[in-house]
Amino acid sequence: MNYKSVPFDKRIKDNVKNYALDNLYHMDTLAEYCKALCALADVEILLTERHGEKVVSVGNFAGFTPDVVGNPGRKVRVYGRTIAHLYAKTDKVPAEKAEVTDHLLDSLTQMLSHWGEEAYLHTESSIYMDELEEQVGVQHVQTARGENEDALTGVNHKLYFEERMKAIDRAEVVPVAVINVNINDWKFVNDNYGDEESDRLIKTIADILKQEKKPDYEIGRVDGDVFIVLIPMAEEGEAEEYCNRVQEACLQYEDKILAPSVACGLVYKTNVEELLRDKLPDAEYEMFNNKFEIKNAPGYRERLEHGLKG
Repeated sequence: MNYKSVPFDKRIKDNVKNYALDNLYHMDTLAEYCKALCALADVEILLTERHGEKVVSVGNFAGFTPDVVGNPGRKVRVYGRTIAHLYAKTDKVPAEKAEVTDHLLDSLTQMLSHWGEEAYLHTESSIYMDELEEQVGVQHVQTARGENEDALTGVNHKLYFEERMKAIDRAEVVPVAVINVNINDWKFVNDNYGDEESDRLIKTIADILKQEKKPDYEIGRVDGDVFIVLIPMAEEGEAEEYCNRVQEACLQYEDKILAPSVACGLVYKTNVEELLRDKLPDAEYEMFNNKFEIKNAPGYRERLEHGLKG
């Protein structure tokens, strides 16, 4: 998400959907708390993510499939959005203790909501303050298209993109998909058609990357023909699908001269202790593997050189 363009109150309302439980709670401590409560109240507890993925289970929930729509259990809500579902088995609780047990479970739900809001507000406030500081600190790297944008492509320029990586690291958001996007045979275009067409190729690729992205993706041009795309809180398969869409859009592009093609290298930051900059070499390695496959595929060379025949 481009935080600078979003008012703080709107961001607080909307961005919670990008948070998983382990972004808001210390899960080991939460699990221990649930175990203690279950032992005290003689109940069994299951805590799931918003879509029903099981996170903390105390007791026997084998064969139980959470139905977060039809049977949502107790909803844990943060700033108006459901972030978790709490299910409880109370069949072992004596009738005379049923009311007290229900009160304990309701209280646990309320505490989770309160703790979640506190953690969420702290994280979002920190990011917001970092963004305000960056807005002042990066003015010395202004370009013709604006203080943050690469002049040719309109995506983040290298210096600002490095600041964005640091901000995401500080937010301790995981997973983050890291995609190295490298233009195939840019030099061929430059050698055969000149600077104007090779620049047009770079801009074309940038436009495709922007066209296929979602609002919270971060794109930076970090070298002449190299882009990095970051997808914070990437859902399963989301980054792979993005790469596929970008490469398919390149193949579908029709032009008398250009035959855009990119290689994509995808890796993930999954540990908050990792730094995004340390994942870049791994993404580059995966990109070269993809480049080898693409450039050796049948028909690649013919498509690349089609402009020479005109």
